[in-house]
Amino acid sequence: MVPGVPLPPEIQLAQRLAGNEQVTRDRALRKLRKYIEARSQRATGGFTPDELLKVWKGLFYCMWMQDKPLQQEELGRTIAQLVHAFHTTEAQHQFLKAFWQTMIREWVGIDRLRLDKFYMLMRMVLSESLKAVKARGWDERQIEQLLELLTTEILNPDSQAPSGVKSHFLEIFLEELAKVGAAELTADQNLQFIDPFCQIAARTKDSQVLHKIIQSIFQTIVEQAPLAIEDIMNELDTQSGEGEASDGDDGEASDGDDGEASDDDDGEASDGDDGDVADSDDDSDGADDDDGDVSDGDDGDNDEGDSNKSSEGEQDLQDTPPKKLPAGTVHRAGPEAYKEQAWDDEENAGPVLQFDYEALANRLFKLASRQSTPSQNRKRLYKVIQKLRELAGGTFPEDDVPEKAYKKMLEGRRERKKKKKRLPKPQPQNKEAGSEAESSSADPGPGRNRKRNRKTDEKAGQGGPPGKRRKPGARAKGAGAQQPKKRIQSSQSAE
Repeated sequence: MVPGVPLPPEIQLAQRLAGNEQVTRDRALRKLRKYIEARSQRATGGFTPDELLKVWKGLFYCMWMQDKPLQQEELGRTIAQLVHAFHTTEAQHQFLKAFWQTMIREWVGIDRLRLDKFYMLMRMVLSESLKAVKARGWDERQIEQLLELLTTEILNPDSQAPSGVKSHFLEIFLEELAKVGAAELTADQNLQFIDPFCQIAARTKDSQVLHKIIQSIFQTIVEQAPLAIEDIMNELDTQSGEGEASDGDDGEASDGDDGEASDDDDGEASDGDDGDVADSDDDSDGADDDDGDVSDGDDGDNDEGDSNKSSEGEQDLQDTPPKKLPAGTVHRAGPEAYKEQAWDDEENAGPVLQFDYEALANRLFKLASRQSTPSQNRKRLYKVIQKLRELAGGTFPEDDVPEKAYKKMLEGRRERKKKKKRLPKPQPQNKEAGSEAESSSADPGPGRNRKRNRKTDEKAGQGGPPGKRRKPGARAKGAGAQQPKKRIQSSQSAE
């Protein structure tokens, strides 16, 4: 490089973004946003792909240098929101394209300690890119361009994206889409968003990508079907409730006008009568005052006594220690506690996307029935199609209510009911059979008696005084008639 020539502003900002001091990095990030806004307003002279790659390299190492979790989240959100600083759709897509290319290039060098914050950065950038499409009214052309960019850079077979980037992108896509547009997107628009995944699942030769698409996209749609139907029913209930409330307000307004007129007339008449009565009763106020003093005193004493009793009761409750459960016991909550927990889970439930299951099944069948579709992909897609058609016919994947299905989904696994049949324990039919079994066991056969006699004879031959041990060459002296015969035979042979 020629000395004395200033560096381009992109390189200067990238160097400061990767600085060691946080103050320098924060200042460079603020300057970068202003620089992007000023340069993107020009009709000509926008950013080139190489310049955006240099900027993203500085942003990547800016995230790399941040270690504190809360500041990582704030920094990731600030970096992801830079996409809104570009005023044209083409410039935004170039910025997003440079981000995914940078993540694919630098993914191999990320260690496991820094992996989570880059997962978070990918999630935030995807969310902001969907928000940019939402700001333009979910235009069909904008949706197609964004999906083409994402599939080309990440899921395309010619892409060099590692499996970690592909897997994480497929895991977070439907979740972030639901967070951004579940309240506005229709079933046809949602089908447009997942159509690229249908095409890739039908033609890919990567078994891992196929498995991840079926698990993270199609299986998620099937599992969320009870919740989606439940959301539709809740919306219908709220709409009907609003209609009834509006009708009730009209009726109350008409009743209120009549009531006010009658109250005014009665009030005037009663005021006049009260005035006359009050004038005639002035003489009896003294006696009433005396009685009132006595009664007030008695009530005061009673109130003090009640307060003392309540304070003593509270003190007794505080002094009594809590009951301790015996060791080894487990405190189990009742069914009401489980119901409250399920209700809390439903209140914390996130948004769910609506789908036309019949249209999605037809689209998958059209792609899977092609001759170019691999047989492995066709088999797995046909299973998904069968489940979607069952949903279209009103049959849920599990014979359960939506609340339990959602509870299992929160646990991160699919509910599968496997009923295990337990065999009954064998019991005697009557007392006679039991008595026969006892008698048979009490009266053993002759064979068992012989075995027992042999064992007792052997023990008797081996037994001896506790202090002495039998020599290894010695024999048991159990049968005395056999030893003389052996001696006679040996004497005859010697003669």
